Amino acid sequence: MAIDCPYTGIVDYRRVALSFAQDFQDAGGSVLTNFEVKDIEMARESPSRSEDGMKYPIVIRNTKGEEVQCQYVVTCAGLYSDRISELSGCSPDPQIVPFRGDYLLLKPEKCYLVKGNIYPVPDSRFPFLGVHFTPRMDGSIWLGPNAVLAFKREGYKPFDFSARDITDVITKSGLIKLVSQNFSYGVSEMYKACFLSATVKHLQKFIPEITVRDILRGPAGVRAQALDQDGNLVDDFVFDGGDGVIGNRILHVRNAPSPAATSSLAISGMIADEVQQRFKL
Repeated sequence: MAIDCPYTGIVDYRRVALSFAQDFQDAGGSVLTNFEVKDIEMARESPSRSEDGMKYPIVIRNTKGEEVQCQYVVTCAGLYSDRISELSGCSPDPQIVPFRGDYLLLKPEKCYLVKGNIYPVPDSRFPFLGVHFTPRMDGSIWLGPNAVLAFKREGYKPFDFSARDITDVITKSGLIKLVSQNFSYGVSEMYKACFLSATVKHLQKFIPEITVRDILRGPAGVRAQALDQDGNLVDDFVFDGGDGVIGNRILHVRNAPSPAATSSLAISGMIADEVQQRFKL
């Protein structure tokens, strides 16, 4: 049995994000890319002022020595949300554990088999949606993703590795407890990542006609999964600030669970309300 939802739609989210950026720029904002944050600190000298006399006491400096001065800061740093929080003197918890999600592609001649989004009933123990069928705007069909531990925060390939990232995951987060509590699930996901036939067997529950010959390996994404010290996957919003001069002027959006893209406008409204309340604007 299944639930039919005829109003489900798809979008090109890259174009949505670019549109958001354009709206921000039209409102007078600036978008700076390739700006890897190194320090967040209070201005050591007298803070600069805007034309209307507002002080900008916080300095955000990047790895190239460039800086931005601001009055308040809102961070939505995804895979680096814990490190950015720690840079500002706020709590590093919950820690981010990267999970890679590998997609498969349905060969073009078989795309007729999928006429809409098809999702399994998700396992309520985990915030992952399970392997599903996703039509794309270009007519292709993506199958997936799975959920396997990535050995690098931006580890989009199976053998991407960062000693610092994996050390942080093992020593600072509750990963060991998570693995011990869900060992069989983890092994199953790793097995499906290695053997296409295992994933196809799962897909055949929904479309029996699909075979291993009908699919190709596709792209991958990395999920910034927040994990507490007890090994619990955080599946709700986490807003965080801090104490002191900087902490009182910063709002960290530490976790925005799925469907964050679908709900992006509603989430932005919630963040704006939180900003007004915390900063008393």
